[in-house]
Order: sequence, then C-alpha cells, then structure tokens
Amino acid sequence: MDILERIVIDKRKEVALRKTLIPVTQLEQSILFERETVSLAKQLRGSHSGIIAEHKRRSPSKAIINQDFNVFDVAKGYEDAGVSGMSVLTDTKYFGGSLDDLLTARASCDLPLLRKEFIIDEYQILEAKAYGADVILLIAAILSKSEIKQFSEFAKQLHLDVLLEVHNEEELQKSIMPSLDMLGVNNRNLKTFDVSLETSKTLSTLIPDDFMKVSESGISSVEAIRELKAYGYKGFLIGENFMKTDNAGESAKQFIEQLK
Repeated sequence: MDILERIVIDKRKEVALRKTLIPVTQLEQSILFERETVSLAKQLRGSHSGIIAEHKRRSPSKAIINQDFNVFDVAKGYEDAGVSGMSVLTDTKYFGGSLDDLLTARASCDLPLLRKEFIIDEYQILEAKAYGADVILLIAAILSKSEIKQFSEFAKQLHLDVLLEVHNEEELQKSIMPSLDMLGVNNRNLKTFDVSLETSKTLSTLIPDDFMKVSESGISSVEAIRELKAYGYKGFLIGENFMKTDNAGESAKQFIEQLK
C-alpha cells in the first residue's frame, strides 16, 4: 500500500469520528460561515509573482520541516511579503497541521486561504468554509470523476474556489469540468516522492486555457518559476522552501524580490 492509500484510509476514520463530534448545523452556525470569500484564482490572474506560500510543519517524505514557527507569524509574514495566497495544511497525523491552524491564519491575515487537505467527504468542505478557507484542494488521485464533480459543485455553492490537483494525463482527462477554478500539477510522484518539474511542463499543453494553471511541489528557485511561466503557469505553490528557513515570511519576501 502506498502512502496516499494509507492517508485516505486514516482520513475516512477521522472524518467519521469528527462528524459524530461536530454536527453540520454547528459548522453552518460558525461566524466565519457567513464571511465573504476571496477568490485565489482572481488574485493569481492579477499577480506578478503568483506565489501561494504554504504553512507546513512536516511531511511523510521529509519528516520534520519546522515545528518552531507559529501560524500567526507565518501568515503575517507571508502577507507582508506580498504572496498571492496561503496554503494551510490541516492534516494532523501525517503533516502536523490542524483546523485550528486555518483559524489562526484567518485571524492573522486577509490573504485567500487554501485548506490543504485530503478531501473525501462533503463534510470537510463545510469545515473549510466554517474555519475561514477561501479555497479547497481536491486530489484527482483519490477521487472518482463523479466525486470531483460532486465536491467541486458543492464548494462553488459555498462560494469557495476549487484547486484540483493532478499528477498525470489520465487524472487530468477525468478531471476537466467547469466547476473547477484552478488546475494544479503536482511535480511530486506520490508513490515514490520523486520530484520533477517536467511533469508540469508536459501536462501544461493539455490544460485548457480557461483554467488557472498552478504548479505544485519541488519549486525552490526563481529560475524554476520563470521556466514554468513560459508554459502558462500563473500560480506556484511553495512550502518547504520558505518553511525550512529561520523566517518564512522574510524568505518569501526575498524570493519575490528576486522575481521582479
């Protein structure tokens, strides 16, 4: 069994438990549920850098990246640096994140926030909205075509942007539908954890122009972004590169300065 399959098995158990603890009505009564969301896709369209900076404590491939930062400082730092949006990992077991991280980020900045999570149930989309997210991530590798349609249409009803992540052509072909705002290409092979920007380059020509193209994973240099922009990418998800430094916000700021 690969890591993704293990995560999904654990996620199903986790979501089943959460549903018994916090009913849907309680999520819908959250103050943030009424908040007007900010479109990340629109932000990327008008952005020079296109950086979506991530808060990420650890990962299955890298173990601990940074346990010392608090989310408040990271979110403020990213906003001051001029990023287009912020991604917050909310998976606890494998990434050390939580929904409270999303809540803290929401309280500390006005950036569009992406809930980075392994979504396998509509309940998690309601959670995203209730905890202050503007965008959800759907991962094609763990969802059927009908699930992608169901979840993305549900997210749109809640005024959330949808970023759909693919790893190969097969996933991309089953995923293209009007209820998505952004198509993200993950350069990391989730079975082997190898990273190659060639994945983004190869798939770029197959993504219709009406979707915002986002490249994810393994982006650590300004050169990589310049290269990917030539292939039509407008968004770049960067986590580890900033999180492994002493000051994520400052690191993002310097990176964006270099892009100018």
